[in-house]
Amino acid sequence: MTLTCFKAYDIRGRLGDNLDAGIAYRIGRGFARALGARTVVLGRDIRQRSPELAGAVAQALMDEGATVLDLGLAGTEEMYFATADLGADGGITVTASHNPMDYNGMKMVGAGSAPLSPAQMDQIRQLAEADEFGPAVPGGARRDVAKAARAAYVARVVEFADLDALRPLHLLVNSGNGTAGPTLDAIAEALAAKGAPLRFTRLHHQPDPSFPNGIPNPLLPENQPVTGQAVLHHGADLGIAFDGDFDRCFFFDETGAFIDGEYIVGLLAQEFLTREPGAAIVHDPRIIWNTRDIVAKAGGRAIQSRTGHAFLKAALRETGAVYGGEMSAHHYFRDFACCDSGMIPWLLVAGLLSRSGQPLSSLIAARRAAFPSSGEINFVVDDAAAARARVEAAFGPAAIGRDETDGLSLDLGDWRFNLRASNTEPLLRLNAESRGDRALLADGVARLRRLIQGGADG
Repeated sequence: MTLTCFKAYDIRGRLGDNLDAGIAYRIGRGFARALGARTVVLGRDIRQRSPELAGAVAQALMDEGATVLDLGLAGTEEMYFATADLGADGGITVTASHNPMDYNGMKMVGAGSAPLSPAQMDQIRQLAEADEFGPAVPGGARRDVAKAARAAYVARVVEFADLDALRPLHLLVNSGNGTAGPTLDAIAEALAAKGAPLRFTRLHHQPDPSFPNGIPNPLLPENQPVTGQAVLHHGADLGIAFDGDFDRCFFFDETGAFIDGEYIVGLLAQEFLTREPGAAIVHDPRIIWNTRDIVAKAGGRAIQSRTGHAFLKAALRETGAVYGGEMSAHHYFRDFACCDSGMIPWLLVAGLLSRSGQPLSSLIAARRAAFPSSGEINFVVDDAAAARARVEAAFGPAAIGRDETDGLSLDLGDWRFNLRASNTEPLLRLNAESRGDRALLADGVARLRRLIQGGADG
């Protein structure tokens, strides 16, 4: 049986079509066997079928003789932290994050929360497809570690806060009825106990598998106004919105305006270089100039990585970089097992706002003016290779710099772009930026749009 729910670094599938409890069981046994895992951390999100799938995975791990360290309802980053903190041989979160209602999946890591290699994923897939595990072996067990694991996680996250610098701030938090609510409450309680002068207004806070306010995916433009309008209505200093398993968070300034992820990467790079002068910062290759400018002026080292969590995590581990960020709102931290977190970024931004004394809109306005960007533009194409060839023929001869770390990046001097194919969909993704010239950027994007869609340049 071919399992189509296996993607490059995780499991994603439509329930009843290419993922169900039986498949989850086989993946669980394959995971334990491929990794030789004796202890595995297991968490799940709020989705309707997640308890069933997590139960199947737990039984599979126990049938392989492993001890399951059960987090219950928890964010993906809580699994990452617990896997490293408890010295487990691996970790699994049953989650579909921001995917449609009828989807679910798994995010998986090895010992120390290291991302699984392509070879490990392929071995798990082969074992699950073969389904030749034999009878259960003795010795398996399931331990409820939820309370202690969350307490340890919260303590670690709070350590990232600059408590002495924090000034009174009002934060509007939209959990999207996903998994974030209880964890946010635990962090807020710990902050209050330490005297942090933060006030929270909670929106769509209770986890609800029916998602009465829509799937929590704040990156979609149509989902952003509800948070922005709530920021204005409540007079908050900062808006924060989470996706379903809260390994990403998205920001809104005090005017309710959405902040593109690349500018948050720059802010967090600045924050870490204030704390650790000369440190290395990892970034993805899509939008780079703002981040590189900030890192250079702060005396740090900018390191480019391919897009994707496995590549960013590997780069942090290989270089010792203190922080890595992607414009898609994944933020990675050396001192958090080199993993991504959606809770740490808002604490850092709150500290930066407190020390600067400026609203977020002011901090971002200068960066947007210096390096305006297009935001990610997606194109449905029949032939991605042909579209790229048209773009390369038109712009390649004039380029002063070329990079193929991930897709095609061409530097045209005062503006640049990155064009990359989606790994899972018939899409080309375009990102462009300029050095302070919005008109030039708009003209370049218009030319690229015509070429990608099959027209001529001009």
